[in-house]
Amino acid sequence: MSSTNANTNGVPNGTNGISPKIILYTNHGCPFAHRAHIALKELGLPYEEVIIDLDKPREPWYLEINPRGLVPSIKYSNGILSDEVITESAIVAQFLADSFPSHLLPASHSSPTAALTRARIAFFTDTWNTKVQSYMYPIFKAEGAEKEEQVDACVAAIEKEIEPLLAEAKPFFGGSEKLTLAEAIVAPFLLRFYACSNGDLMPKSFKERMQKLPNFGKWADQVLSQESVLYIWDEEKVISRTTQRIAKMKQAAK
Repeated sequence: MSSTNANTNGVPNGTNGISPKIILYTNHGCPFAHRAHIALKELGLPYEEVIIDLDKPREPWYLEINPRGLVPSIKYSNGILSDEVITESAIVAQFLADSFPSHLLPASHSSPTAALTRARIAFFTDTWNTKVQSYMYPIFKAEGAEKEEQVDACVAAIEKEIEPLLAEAKPFFGGSEKLTLAEAIVAPFLLRFYACSNGDLMPKSFKERMQKLPNFGKWADQVLSQESVLYIWDEEKVISRTTQRIAKMKQAAK
């Protein structure tokens, strides 16, 4: 399955003045692939989309593109580069942001503070990835008192590690008026944390506790209202698929 997503406001050119050709290998239900979609939308880049069925063994042609069989992958051409393959979600998003410096991520030498901004964003995303994101599936899989313990630990990690880093969010990371690479990396998982706070996968209290955090709550509300975050999002499908996946994981563990 493929489709083309075009930027109606004009296509950014690369450093050589040539508009890029991008093929995105993706699955709309995958939070990692979602990162690439957010970056592409924010940058206004057109791309051809190829949907990879994650419920089936990867076909040989895709394993030739990405031997790990994961999404997202992109195939990128710009007149100098030809069909170069980039894989791994954070690397794909950073490659796109570096290729087209914007509100997402400034070029390293574009201003006296650009390198510091990049470092701050990198620290924020690393903190989210290592201190918070890893709680998601353990919370989904846990039951009863164990689930509550996992939620408590996740909330504590967000309050300790993430809340202070959002003190200057206005409304986005570092005082930016537009989404940054920090939000592009974190938003797909934040979206799923909130959407799954329905009493089954996660306690309903999780979202309520998050929104009481003064910095995090306001920031999250802004992030989760952005078109670039929501345009491929199908909450019903994602929750249904996640519920089925967790049920299979629990069954396999018995």
